[in-house]
Amino acid sequence: MAYPEVWPRIEELKRSFLEARPFRHVVVEDFLDSHFCQSLIDEFPRFDPRHALNEAGDVGRKAFHNDLPALGPACRRFDALMRDPAFLKQMGEITAISDLLYDKDYAGGGTHENLDGQELDIHVDFNYHPATFQHRRLNLILFLNPEWSESWGGCLELCADPWDPSSAEVVRILPMANRAVLFETTERSWHGFSRITLPPDKRQLSRRSIAVYFYTKKRPAEETAASHATVYIPRPLPTHLQPGHTLTECDMQDLRKLTQRRDDQISFLYERELGYTRLIRCITDSL
Repeated sequence: MAYPEVWPRIEELKRSFLEARPFRHVVVEDFLDSHFCQSLIDEFPRFDPRHALNEAGDVGRKAFHNDLPALGPACRRFDALMRDPAFLKQMGEITAISDLLYDKDYAGGGTHENLDGQELDIHVDFNYHPATFQHRRLNLILFLNPEWSESWGGCLELCADPWDPSSAEVVRILPMANRAVLFETTERSWHGFSRITLPPDKRQLSRRSIAVYFYTKKRPAEETAASHATVYIPRPLPTHLQPGHTLTECDMQDLRKLTQRRDDQISFLYERELGYTRLIRCITDSL
């Protein structure tokens, strides 16, 4: 197995990871051999509406494939790297998290493709694997976009405090090809990405990446929380909306989207609470 070019720099990467703010992470340039990365770009699946269903069952603007090895030889090679014991050991050395486990199911991971207009609200991830109940510890995101501009949005955002955007410390990372971001998954690892707004002559592009999540069987007690799903924080109002500002049609579109997202989230939480209530009633009735 050919390892990424980063490994001779393990001590440098470890220092960057442990000292990073707003939470522990490291950005790795030239993560893979350039030919290997290009083969992943060439093999990336086309947008398929069947793989773009959102939580409501509607076709959205994000598609994903979590059966990575089935996509082709380059993806099989990448999958083999992710589960290689030597690779996992070196990831543990960089992050000071030992006994890392690869997720063959790619639960929530795999290829991610986001079209123009898509964004990802700031969130913390689910903290236990849905099938094995192992502790989720690390996210690895490899970007596969040979061309991208910061003005197009879509930058990965690592946020200290989404509840107070005016004072929050935010790190923004441009999603350029062969750039990887490794960050710890905790109850404060808030992250997302800003809305993608491509210029008219670039609308054929999309934001592409591969996400891999790593787990451990145990976790320090002080870092352990009750099991929860992914928790999203809807984005605040645009900063230019101030007293005296005259609303434009674009402003109204933004307000409609923000309101609809909040309504959808409230509806989702309501249905989930009803499900929990029914489950509790079944348990108490059985007793």
